Amino acid sequence: MSDIPHAAHVPRKRFGQHFLHDRNILRRIVEAIAPRSDDALVEIGPGEGALTLLLLQAARRLTAIELDRDLIEPLRARAAPLGELTIVNRDVLEVDFSGLAAGGALRVVGNLPYNISTPILFHCLEHAAAIRDMHFMLQKEVVDRMAAAPGGKIYGRLSVMLQLRCAVEPLFDVPPGAFRPPPKVDSAVVRLVPLPAEKLPRAVFAAIDRVVRAAFGQRRKTLSNSLHGVATAEQIAAAGIDARARAEQLAPAQFVALAQQLAVPV
Repeated sequence: MSDIPHAAHVPRKRFGQHFLHDRNILRRIVEAIAPRSDDALVEIGPGEGALTLLLLQAARRLTAIELDRDLIEPLRARAAPLGELTIVNRDVLEVDFSGLAAGGALRVVGNLPYNISTPILFHCLEHAAAIRDMHFMLQKEVVDRMAAAPGGKIYGRLSVMLQLRCAVEPLFDVPPGAFRPPPKVDSAVVRLVPLPAEKLPRAVFAAIDRVVRAAFGQRRKTLSNSLHGVATAEQIAAAGIDARARAEQLAPAQFVALAQQLAVPV
């Protein structure tokens, strides 16, 4: 258990706060991250600082993004003897990670609020070129979707768009009792490593996302129907895809091929 007083802060539902306190889980997360003194570490949602303090002990400096102002001064006081902690009091969706990187590469970590985890993931993807890796605690169902292969019901837009930008590696599951208060779902830790530039799709990601959104927006329909108004049957066929297929049957590379085909002048 943590030495953080459990009565120190009442978790707020509007911030999706579930504070991790299990020492064994915290140790495993730090071991997975393997922080070094020359790392540019950024933690999203440090909360009461259980993970923050362990990372500071290893890396000596860290930037934390925390929206809840009531948590900031207690965290700053606890961190002072351990290293250099910079706290950014902003909504993470408004934070410019590329600016924080200042030409370097960030290592981003965090126990993400489950109510806005997907928007945070997509926000990080926008800055993937400035990020070396990401280690996140998320709802297990979300991690399963992130790593899902084509053909299953959980494979969707999140799976495709993440796998086109990152290597996705689920690490281990975390039970509800590791948190205060316990969430109603199981959690999991996942590692995301942005792909090098030479492995990224040549198509513009906005164009790919437009196709993926449309295809999974009506995932039970065939592509010729779900992509009506986005792509013609001829364009789908020209990309080497059967228009009678459904979105969940396409590999990420096939969505890229279709987006590239739509960019070809008619």
